[in-house]
Amino acid sequence: MTEFDGASVSDGQVPLQVIKNLQKRVAQFHLSYKFAIDELTTKIEILQEEFENTHDYSPIEHVRTRLKTMDSIIEKVQRTGTPPDVDSVRARIRDIAGVRITCAFVADAYWVAEMLTRQTDIDVLEVKDYIAHPKSNGYQSLHLIVTVPVFLSDHTELVPVEIQLRTIAMDFWASLEHKIYYKYDRDVPSELVAELTAAADAAHALDAKMARLRDQIRGLG
Repeated sequence: MTEFDGASVSDGQVPLQVIKNLQKRVAQFHLSYKFAIDELTTKIEILQEEFENTHDYSPIEHVRTRLKTMDSIIEKVQRTGTPPDVDSVRARIRDIAGVRITCAFVADAYWVAEMLTRQTDIDVLEVKDYIAHPKSNGYQSLHLIVTVPVFLSDHTELVPVEIQLRTIAMDFWASLEHKIYYKYDRDVPSELVAELTAAADAAHALDAKMARLRDQIRGLG
């Protein structure tokens, strides 16, 4: 049996119309996150195009988006003990929609974050700065939870989106770390954990070196 937003679904026990209504509510809920990603992606693309046409370079290298499936959302609802209704899920599970922005330099990650968060229709709910304060395993990234207005046909919804900003070096490390933890089902041998931590330190050193080189090049100009 699956329960979401106040309705229980079990084959042969719920009238067809109830199931259809539930499916419609779930579809609308999921679509709102897809639309929020679309809204935020448009904002980022505008910044990219502006920089490409009016500046020497763009601080935005790559953009990727992620939308959790309904199965993944339901699994997290059950795992976290979140009440299975739309309002509770939206308030408590705030990484359903995600946008990852990769930048060349650490300073650019903060710069892009500032450009986005000062837009009047974006509200910041939470900031986790893992660049200034890396996780114990070496993970670095700037995480923002923001709300984005989604303008529907008869109302407006404020939908939370997680934004991750990181450098190319940080992104490479995070991708490798994810693959290793997935392969070992999170039970990673201690020697590999140590190697990952050392690699995180190397990525941090590379970012610092690249920033110094950029400053030197600018000084020559």
